[in-house]
Amino acid sequence: MTGRFVLVTGASTGIGKACAVYLAKRGFSVIAGVRRDENGKNLELVAGGNLQGIQLDIADSGSIQAAGKKIAEITGESGLAGIVNNAGISVPGPVEFVSRDEWRRQFEVNVFGQVAVTQALLPLVRRYVAVRGHGAGRIAFVGSIAGRVTMPMMGPYSASKHAIAAIAAALRMELHDQGIHVCLIEPGAIQSEIWRKGIEFAATIGADGPLRERYGRQIDAAVSNARDSAARAIPADRVARVVWRCLSSPRPPRRKTIGRDALLAAVLKRILPEKWFDKVLLMAMKIR
Repeated sequence: MTGRFVLVTGASTGIGKACAVYLAKRGFSVIAGVRRDENGKNLELVAGGNLQGIQLDIADSGSIQAAGKKIAEITGESGLAGIVNNAGISVPGPVEFVSRDEWRRQFEVNVFGQVAVTQALLPLVRRYVAVRGHGAGRIAFVGSIAGRVTMPMMGPYSASKHAIAAIAAALRMELHDQGIHVCLIEPGAIQSEIWRKGIEFAATIGADGPLRERYGRQIDAAVSNARDSAARAIPADRVARVVWRCLSSPRPPRRKTIGRDALLAAVLKRILPEKWFDKVLLMAMKIR
């Protein structure tokens, strides 16, 4: 691979896979972070010669360190043009019943892992800026509209995306004078595995017990909402196109919402008092 090197984390499925393939087919030399070698090989076959898969578990500091060394070898003196922080998980459930270990797992991947990858690879982005000029370096965070709008049963996930929004904003201002642009991307419902996994979680909740007793109605509403969201979800390529803009445009967007559902939610959140927004959201979920 030659040219503009960019790392995409969480490239095995969904948004990450779409971004990796889309960028590779448009001239970027993509380093695709995957947890299993076979996923990387499959991506290489789909994307052709502009993509190389590497093992990267962003919740494992040793994996990040090893991947950083390999990326430095791959990119050489040219440096790394961009980082696409996409890898993430969703831990569903009511705040009361999500264990501390599960809260930690949610933040370990969605927040601490993305920060650790960014910290490890920033020197390579600076190297690219030194070669290509001020403003050439890029970092994109794939957040979520859940970072602005919190839904019942999605507290841990929303909290992690709120955190990423704050981190992206701080980093954007901190790196401005160093010639590195930072973008935050906030998709709505996107075609991915997240909906199936949420529905599968709900299926594990027994018919009896305090969890079902106290939150049964909201759990059922969340499952119904997940099915509806999956049915109307837009292709992950929509996100990939925005990521491409973040990496390519002379004036990349600082924050970009994707999808009509995300735009509507963002507008209502901004103009409605909190009390009324809560009512609208609960009514939309058929909880009241």
